[in-house]
Amino acid sequence: MTRVAVGWHIDLEFEEDSHRTRAAALVRLSDGTEVRAHGYASRHPSDEDQQRVGEEIAGARALNEMAMKLLTKAHDEIDEASGRRSYPLT
Repeated sequence: MTRVAVGWHIDLEFEEDSHRTRAAALVRLSDGTEVRAHGYASRHPSDEDQQRVGEEIAGARALNEMAMKLLTKAHDEIDEASGRRSYPLT
């Protein structure tokens, strides 16, 4: 059996202002498709300004959305190939 190593590189970009952080995630898959997702974080006015924390929360939310989109894509492909409905774990 031949094994092929495949790697994914996920790009995360952040936009920030004094109270909000927005994360945009992008992955290009080996079939040529791109999956994009977004996440947001808001800082309460009484919280200390910690840019890294906002990035971690917004980034995690974007990656969580991306994971759900990838699961949906995979199950749609299973359904198309098998002619029956698959049930994703949620």
